[in-house]
Amino acid sequence: MEEIYINVEYDKSVHSSPSTNQTGPRSSDSRCHGAVVLCLGLLSVFLLAGLIVLGVHYYNSAHGAAAELSTIKANLTELLQDSKNKVSSLTEERDQLNARLNKTAEELNRLQKKTCPAGWHMFKFSCYFISHDSGSWKRGRQDCKDREADLVVIDSAEEQKFISDFVTVGAWIGLTDSEKEGTWKWVDGSSLTLRQWEPNQPDNGGGDIKWGEEDCAHIRGGRELENNWNDQSCDASKHWICEKKLQQ
Repeated sequence: MEEIYINVEYDKSVHSSPSTNQTGPRSSDSRCHGAVVLCLGLLSVFLLAGLIVLGVHYYNSAHGAAAELSTIKANLTELLQDSKNKVSSLTEERDQLNARLNKTAEELNRLQKKTCPAGWHMFKFSCYFISHDSGSWKRGRQDCKDREADLVVIDSAEEQKFISDFVTVGAWIGLTDSEKEGTWKWVDGSSLTLRQWEPNQPDNGGGDIKWGEEDCAHIRGGRELENNWNDQSCDASKHWICEKKLQQ
């Protein structure tokens, strides 16, 4: 019996001794767990820092984009206003041009409706009539006035050519120096600028008393365009040329 108890006690002592080593593995697990927590904490910090950096970058980008969009909007608004101003100016110019065109068309239509009386010749804005009768310069002028006209005033080379083309007989024109010898004036009071005198004319009769004072001018028919005016006594008998403006 005694041997049995001894063996039992011996077995207890043998099996109980390992319990003193339990603290070793538990301490190692604790340290590992702390390291994991630390790593997770650091990772969280890094993630948070990254999110903050991204947030700041996004804010700066958004703020810059907003400022850029605001500038673009202001520029577009200014361009739009300039375009509106230009369109308004072009519209005004178009309306003014249309008004001028309409006025010109109306004037042209009105002038086209104006015609010279029967037996009169039209040139530009005047009508011309050569008489069938003949008489003195004064008689011719009075006849023209009775026709609401006056003796012709020739003030351009074109008019001179026009008259020379249809006049075939000598005819009085509205030119005289009766007020002052040598100072020729037209019946409308204008001074002589165009000169179509024949060679050596005017000569006031050349001093020959049989011709008397030659104070009135006439145009010779059937002559060349150049130089077909002559001075003659106002009492001589000739045809006459009347001129009247088309009514405006």
